[in-house]
Amino acid sequence: MGRLKLNSLFGLIQKYFVTYLPGIKKYSPNTIRSYKKALSMFLDYAQEKENVKLRDLTFEKLDSDMLTSFLDYLESEQGCSVGTRNHRLHCIRTFFSFAANEDINKVAYWEDIKSVKTAKEKKTIVEYMSEAAVEAVINQPYPKTDKGLRDMFLLLFLYHTAARVQELVDTQLQDITVSKTSTVVFHGKGGRDRIVPIRDNVVEHLKKYLLLFHNNPKQTDYLFYSVRNGKHKRMTEDNIRKITSRYGTLARKTCSEVPENVHPHLFRHSRAMHLYQHGVDLTLISQWLGHSQLGTTLIYAHADTEMKRKAIEASVPEESPLKALLDSERMIIDDDQLLKELCGLS
Repeated sequence: MGRLKLNSLFGLIQKYFVTYLPGIKKYSPNTIRSYKKALSMFLDYAQEKENVKLRDLTFEKLDSDMLTSFLDYLESEQGCSVGTRNHRLHCIRTFFSFAANEDINKVAYWEDIKSVKTAKEKKTIVEYMSEAAVEAVINQPYPKTDKGLRDMFLLLFLYHTAARVQELVDTQLQDITVSKTSTVVFHGKGGRDRIVPIRDNVVEHLKKYLLLFHNNPKQTDYLFYSVRNGKHKRMTEDNIRKITSRYGTLARKTCSEVPENVHPHLFRHSRAMHLYQHGVDLTLISQWLGHSQLGTTLIYAHADTEMKRKAIEASVPEESPLKALLDSERMIIDDDQLLKELCGLS
């Protein structure tokens, strides 16, 4: 068999993922996986639109019109958020920028792709569950069965550590320390590690889980795994989503506060909001969540303020003169004041 010859598009894609991102940019495997997914989805979409084999795709076919159509497709047919749409665009743009730096003949393609603008994101109040809703979901698994014990611990661990789903599935036994002050090390975005405490009640569930699911442990074993062909494999993010969705659906039958779409990230938002509502300083919450910028944590302050505003509105009768004031332009929290709170100055 002769040597496979790649056209310039796929030759540069290979160099981008094999050499540039891991070797030059030093990106983490998770970040590279995200970039691969974005470009792969775009190529699959273009292949179907052009009705050509994947190997026949070229830079010429991957123009700004194709990219815009792809991004619209993500939102309208795949149900992706504006944030996800913009992230996919960023990943694709980055590849074309790399291609232009590698080959001057690709500059025109980069300029074309660069013309595709990011979509404007609406400012939304962060979604989270009440403490009663979280408890209802966590109590759904039946812990007398192996699967029920695993799922209950998984939900507890997900909520109390406020882990990202990627961090959860990447957690290995060597990342966990069980002692008087038990902790877990999460390997977060951008290669940033953080240490998160594990509450005593969660540790008790952890010990039971380890005895049942890790009776012959290796330090590099994944904390949560699936069994495929008799072998332990890292549990996928989709597995976690199915678990949270399943128990969310069950919990909603007995607790009206449980939202329709219970997903892994909802536990993270809920934990952060509950910490804030119980008086934990925003700086500590920011560190707990592994936010690279303190400002990211502002969403919980804004969400809590909006919640209080709605409670006040609901308590004011329609005929009250205060109603007109509440219906007028809302007072927005001053960012300087929030910044002071973030820094522990107020």
